[in-house]
Amino acid sequence: MYENQEILGIDIGGTGIKGAPVDITTGRLTHKRYRIPTPQPSRPDAVAEAIHQIIKHFNWTGLAGCGFPSIVSAGRAMAHSNLHDSWTGIQIDEFLQGNCHIPFTVMNDADAAGIAEMAFGAGSGEQGLVIVITIGTGLGSGVFFNGRLIPNFELGHLTDPRGKIWESYASNSARKREGLSFEDWGYRLNEYLHHLKRLFSPDLFILGGGASKKIDQYIHTLTVDVPIRTATTRNDAGIIGAAMGAVQTE
Repeated sequence: MYENQEILGIDIGGTGIKGAPVDITTGRLTHKRYRIPTPQPSRPDAVAEAIHQIIKHFNWTGLAGCGFPSIVSAGRAMAHSNLHDSWTGIQIDEFLQGNCHIPFTVMNDADAAGIAEMAFGAGSGEQGLVIVITIGTGLGSGVFFNGRLIPNFELGHLTDPRGKIWESYASNSARKREGLSFEDWGYRLNEYLHHLKRLFSPDLFILGGGASKKIDQYIHTLTVDVPIRTATTRNDAGIIGAAMGAVQTE
């Protein structure tokens, strides 16, 4: 068991990579988070260099946890999601450790965000089936049953009845790409939530990610008969959860 209560959390996204040291007993960032735009193209060497900049910014020498936007199996990227396709198959934890010279633990980024929200946010103490959805460049999903994570549920990659991938239809990047208002886009998100209800019968949805900050502009479009809460750890969720995941998988 890792004894230090402070761990560096790093959240890799399609548009930005951000990190901060986290007190894992309180879920609070102990320093102001530091963000670097995700390199384009987002090849492994370029992303590793950006992460190294974050490590140097905090003069960090201890353990780091990293949320990665893909299915992650025992530290290996099983896909590339919104990053360069050359990530597929890479043993991420070993690759980052070799490039950044500190020990790394890696997990799915939406799982990391969900861990933070279930420990310190809107899901704290909740039982039953809870689905945490991060709405940003993609549609991430962290799934929990009686507080325990069921890892790598990439529900944004499901297809809708028209054969479209939900992530390409109902993510915040889709809203921006098509110039939709939050209200018009909200009806798409509502379709997605109805689809998840039919498949999984969840007890609670928690909406996080960048688009959750504007929920007052589309909450009236969400008619699914499942309680909906807004995430309270907001944009720090991925950082907090990545740090916590580093200890939970020790």
